[in-house]
Amino acid sequence: MNKRIIIALILLLILSTYNSQKHFKFNIKFTVKEISIENNTIFSDIEIKNQLSFLYNKNIIFLKSEEINKEIINNSFIESLEIKKIFPNKLKIKIFEKNPVVILQEKKKRYYLTDKGDIINFVSINKFKSLPIAFSNKSNFLILYGELKNINFPLNLIKEYYFFESQRWDFQTKKGQIIKLPSKNYLESLENFLIIKDNQSFAKYKTFDYRIPHQLILK
Repeated sequence: MNKRIIIALILLLILSTYNSQKHFKFNIKFTVKEISIENNTIFSDIEIKNQLSFLYNKNIIFLKSEEINKEIINNSFIESLEIKKIFPNKLKIKIFEKNPVVILQEKKKRYYLTDKGDIINFVSINKFKSLPIAFSNKSNFLILYGELKNINFPLNLIKEYYFFESQRWDFQTKKGQIIKLPSKNYLESLENFLIIKDNQSFAKYKTFDYRIPHQLILK
């Protein structure tokens, strides 16, 4: 069968079914009627859906992911998102959130600082109430944070970090202990603290002062 006959048969089939299908095709409305949210822990489904209310009744076919990203990532706790269109009228949105590791207290202002160095304006959120507070600026804390990660220092021990103009740190642990660090080679002091912190011989001491090189003063 040559190509012309095949094309003619296809056209005949389309024309013969057009009238019966025409009404059906033009009555399907591919507009957003439902939005489902998943993988969110910081904000509720309702809060995120309210932020995305502008999407309802928009044509799902022509909806661009960039439009949704621009709107929702304005919420600075959101790292990224995945958007799946489920025809005819549903959007499925998977949220990937940022990971704050500390509350940064810089003069009178507070911020969340993430593990990737992002600054987020502070709002009270129950999930982050147990985060440590760092009395420092961003750059100094990020240097410290990177070095603590390199020695696998258990960050969950610390309640507060204090950075002084003398370029040194004090830590306060969740047990109420104060670790006074020197301005140089402080990682050695922290490694020593990890060795002795659970030794009952040191349990009565609340201050571990490493400021004098090669000495530990206990109080």
